[in-house]
Amino acid sequence: MRAVLQRVSSASVSVHINSDPIVTGQIGRGSVVLLGVTHADTRADADFLVDKIVHLRIFPDEAGKMNLSLFDVGGALLVVSQFTLYGDSRKGRRPSFDAAAPAATARELYEYFLEAARGTGVPVEAGVFQARMDVQLVNDGPVTLILETNESAR
Repeated sequence: MRAVLQRVSSASVSVHINSDPIVTGQIGRGSVVLLGVTHADTRADADFLVDKIVHLRIFPDEAGKMNLSLFDVGGALLVVSQFTLYGDSRKGRRPSFDAAAPAATARELYEYFLEAARGTGVPVEAGVFQARMDVQLVNDGPVTLILETNESAR
């Protein structure tokens, strides 16, 4: 799994239904997670990533140092599925998405990720899998990290 994690002061995701945007998730202080799933990913990968995200110390303490987690600041998560995180644009002019998991596999792991994240007690909002979405956020810092579950990225 691959996640782009952004510390935010606020964020929302809207889904287009009949060309009208409908807000499906909205948070204040917290983190936006853009989540991509590849072929070899498992529930263990989702569990690892959820644990990493909710405990990652990326929020400032009273001295201004990144020393606090989502738990410490009472923050929330906004999770958006994004298969394009596994896009490969090294060749040609159009990205290849061969490394992205098939939709059925990715949906199952995305929904499991949401369930596992909610199980931590952190408030979790989400987009809609395979929908056209608009994501709006105010990146706080800015702080943006890329997290991966494969061994070379840990």
